[in-house]
Amino acid sequence: MAPGFTGGTLDRADRLRHDEDALAAAMGNWQSRLLKLHDYEPEVTPDGRLGWTMLTEAPDEAEFILLGLDGDRPRFCAFTPGAEAPPAFRSPNLFRVLDQLQEGEAATFATARALIDWHARHGFCARCGTATAMFRAGWGRRCPSCAAEHFPRVDPVVIMIAEHDGRALLGRQPSWPAGRYSALAGFVEPGESIEEAVAREIAEEAGVTVSNVRYVASQPWPFPSQLMIACVAEAAGDAITLDEHELEDAIWVSREDVRAVLAGGDGPFLAPPPYAIAHTVLTAWAEG
Repeated sequence: MAPGFTGGTLDRADRLRHDEDALAAAMGNWQSRLLKLHDYEPEVTPDGRLGWTMLTEAPDEAEFILLGLDGDRPRFCAFTPGAEAPPAFRSPNLFRVLDQLQEGEAATFATARALIDWHARHGFCARCGTATAMFRAGWGRRCPSCAAEHFPRVDPVVIMIAEHDGRALLGRQPSWPAGRYSALAGFVEPGESIEEAVAREIAEEAGVTVSNVRYVASQPWPFPSQLMIACVAEAAGDAITLDEHELEDAIWVSREDVRAVLAGGDGPFLAPPPYAIAHTVLTAWAEG
């Protein structure tokens, strides 16, 4: 029941990021390959693998980011300075592509997309405003003016269901496909623990008080760069007071309904896609 975007098989090779000579050798290695991306979406082979090409296929102005090693074969993605950041939304085509990928392949794509997005959004020093330059094989940016070093970050997000009397609380946003309901979610705020964030978000969005928060699993979510932390909490009651700025609707669903929907049958809602961790936490809860 591994969440989507996990299970990557590349050796991230941190040792090469600090060694300019070793990095240069990796880029000159005839086995080095560049991840094929079209509008920031991956090319997928008929057998569900990511598509790769030679480094020479990158634009002349491209800068290379070391994703890691596949055995002794270096793997890179390319960032073009000045290019627009990838869109935060997922296109219908990307949904289809993600469903085709073999286990572990999406993790490599997630790493590449998150890093490219970070470089596109962090071209200037947060301390002094000077244009920064890539270093550490693409895993950092350095300011030539004040010498500040900046590194990729992920934003922690709690995603959770509240349970009460054998039922789970789900919500929906108006932008989702008709009938889709999912776990509630929200960013962890400064000065807040995971458990506190879970309780606050459920109370804010649905007016439900919870306790006994338990962790289920986590998942990188590269849209743009988040760490989804899935939890289940016990609700004190089932009365819903909806925050209409956050949710269009919220419902309680039984284990039987969740099991039926996850199995592809009929039910009161449309399930989140299998690569989303909301699907994982619902599956874990449904199986007890």
